[in-house]
Amino acid sequence: MTDTVQEWQLAARPVGRPVPGDFRLVERELPAPAEGEVWVRNTFLSVDPYMRALMSAEETGSLAYALDRPMTGGAVGEVVVSRAAGLSPGDLVLSDLGWRTAAVAPAGRFTRLRRVEGVPDSAFLGVLGMPGLSAYVGLTEIAGMRPGDMVFVSGAAGAVGGLAGQIARLRGAKAVIGSAGSAAKVEYLTGELGFTAAFNYKTGPVRELLAEAAPDGIDVYFDNVGGDHLEAAIEALKPNGRAALCGAISGYHDTEPAPGPRNMIELVKKRITLRGFEVGDHAHLQPRFAEEMSGWLAERKITFRETVEDGIGHAVEAFLGLMNGRNTGKMVVRI
Repeated sequence: MTDTVQEWQLAARPVGRPVPGDFRLVERELPAPAEGEVWVRNTFLSVDPYMRALMSAEETGSLAYALDRPMTGGAVGEVVVSRAAGLSPGDLVLSDLGWRTAAVAPAGRFTRLRRVEGVPDSAFLGVLGMPGLSAYVGLTEIAGMRPGDMVFVSGAAGAVGGLAGQIARLRGAKAVIGSAGSAAKVEYLTGELGFTAAFNYKTGPVRELLAEAAPDGIDVYFDNVGGDHLEAAIEALKPNGRAALCGAISGYHDTEPAPGPRNMIELVKKRITLRGFEVGDHAHLQPRFAEEMSGWLAERKITFRETVEDGIGHAVEAFLGLMNGRNTGKMVVRI
């Protein structure tokens, strides 16, 4: 245990794509835990696309990052000192106190975790965490995927997309198609994750690439990208098709609002449903998700990759790499 912590703060609100100068790494002393508090040393930190929205001046929600204050995000850590019932030194815990090496906070900010044999602790930030639950909720609750559906997943080599595609396969999809940003990622989707087909969206118009991969159309679209992918999916969706809108990374750095899809009339003609969602609204599904996902992992029916950066000093580098598509699977920072 040490009484100091290194933490990243937002030094300036990014304009367009974030740059290293928008962030500041500082060191400060941690107070001793008071009654009802615990001292936790973080071991893994999560960086995620949603964090870009929390850096913007337009973000006014309670989770928005304040300037010159530590940023928040998923973190897995180990309890070092506890002055709270229910948590003991050595316990593995999950919190939103990421972007820092350690934290002192009330016990209610932490969730005690039970390790899964053969699965690294960092998986609670990915396959067993928010990305996994997002994939599960989006497919099962938002899109209402049914056996026999044709499913398209954009950004499929990322933490959420890769799991969405595998869950669709396990839930009886007729075919699962994915898009990714390189030939190596396309091979990862079809060779390791079991996608039926995949394409590199950088090699041509998405509309044409999707039509080639799914000439008879799709029933379900899981959207992580927005933009031209959403427009292409609207064209490809069959009558009564459903889309779960999880993210729109193609527009996260836009300084002006991006134009909407040009074929919105298709929603009317084909009775298509587009439904956005925030995973936090579906926390009640966590137990069901954890049970199913743990079973799939134990039976080796789900596979996942992580892209790991080492050291708190590389957390911003990891985040910027994530936004540039440098990751395959979940991007995490190992402290």
